[in-house]
Amino acid sequence: MRGLLLLSTFLAAPALAQVSVEIPPPSVSAQGEVAVTIYNNDLALVQDRRQLAIPQGRSRQEFPDVSAQIRPETVTLTGDDVGIVEQNFDFDLLSPQALMQKAVGETITLVRTNPATGAETRERARVLAANGGVVLQIGPRIEVLRDDGLPVRVIFDRVPENLRARPTLSVTVQAAAAGRRPVTLTYLTPGLGWSADYVALFDESNGRMDVQGWITLTNNSGTPYVNADTLLVAGAVGPGAQNNYRRQQADALREAGTESAGRERLGDFYLYPLPERTTIANRQTKQVSFLDVHNTPAARAYEYRNAWLGTSEQPQSANTVLRFSSSRDQGLGDALPAGTVRVYQRDARGNPQFVGESGIGHTPMGSQLGLVTGQAFDVKVKPVVERRERINGTRWRTTMRYTLTNARPNAVTVDLMQSGLWGDTRITEESMPSERRSADDALWRVPVPANGEAVVTATFDTRY
Repeated sequence: MRGLLLLSTFLAAPALAQVSVEIPPPSVSAQGEVAVTIYNNDLALVQDRRQLAIPQGRSRQEFPDVSAQIRPETVTLTGDDVGIVEQNFDFDLLSPQALMQKAVGETITLVRTNPATGAETRERARVLAANGGVVLQIGPRIEVLRDDGLPVRVIFDRVPENLRARPTLSVTVQAAAAGRRPVTLTYLTPGLGWSADYVALFDESNGRMDVQGWITLTNNSGTPYVNADTLLVAGAVGPGAQNNYRRQQADALREAGTESAGRERLGDFYLYPLPERTTIANRQTKQVSFLDVHNTPAARAYEYRNAWLGTSEQPQSANTVLRFSSSRDQGLGDALPAGTVRVYQRDARGNPQFVGESGIGHTPMGSQLGLVTGQAFDVKVKPVVERRERINGTRWRTTMRYTLTNARPNAVTVDLMQSGLWGDTRITEESMPSERRSADDALWRVPVPANGEAVVTATFDTRY
């Protein structure tokens, strides 16, 4: 019967009737047809379909080339007429140091070569310790194996069973009949992850930009995945998984979109399949293009947010903001997975120069974004608390003065935001109309002339 067979370990099991081991040489992967689904939060689902010759009865099947960080409790196996008895994951990899540590208490052979004559001498030695150095007992004497430049090598009688040349999962199975059949090994593993990186070339004079999106895929799981069908999920699964993106989203996402992107979905996530199978080598970073948009509208803007009762003796730089849309019309036309947007502009010689970067969270199509890419050199704001007085036992009157200066040769508009306003705060006087963006924020869109300044004053009636 074919079904999903959870791996379970029995406290006691009869001896194996047969042992079936099919391990290719190190240059050849033992993996079969591999599919990898990678999430944003250092988690991946691996599905490895292999053809195995399984004898009748109970046998041990070896699965080399699984992830070195496999979560054994997530392993499942599917196959026709195959039952699972127990499973073991051998993650202790074969190396000279591991081999020596496993030989503690065992007897080895030391081979020394006389550098003058080339003659070899052999001695049997018992390994007493291998902690920061190797301590040996050779007959009645105790000796430390030193790296003193003399030609010495060690011969081991055997390789311990639990030392593997590569990460290996061994599964004891019970088969009703012998035969070669496909089985699919499925498990979760950390060590595989991806993010989106965006390169934006901004043409300020024409109010346009080109954007290319790259998927940056990394593999630190300890195992390569050969010719894998790779699917990327824009979203991190599990409770609280989105916390890493919330601050970025709050900073960059000015208005959430309501358009549906034409991409495949999985529940509440978007899927980004790689266009063809690829080998994801261990300790490798791979990049694949997924977005290429030209001549989309974009504009530079300036923003300054002042905390409640914020006052400054020195003018402060306004933030430089790049504004654009992810909408289908006049935008990037796609849902944007979380990542980093790096912005470039051409200088007077026509060479693109880096002018700033900002992170974005998972952004639905149709959204309005404002990326803070740096602080303006020539656009400053000086907020000052001019007067603050108590009206009665519970109310205060506060007068603010904001001086905005512009050393640029062209006029700019600065979005001046006053934060920290309570729900019952009233603006009783102001030199120009404001917008109440929320219960806590007031916004003035202040035009500042070229090589000039503008002043905004406002009086607030507050509880505190």
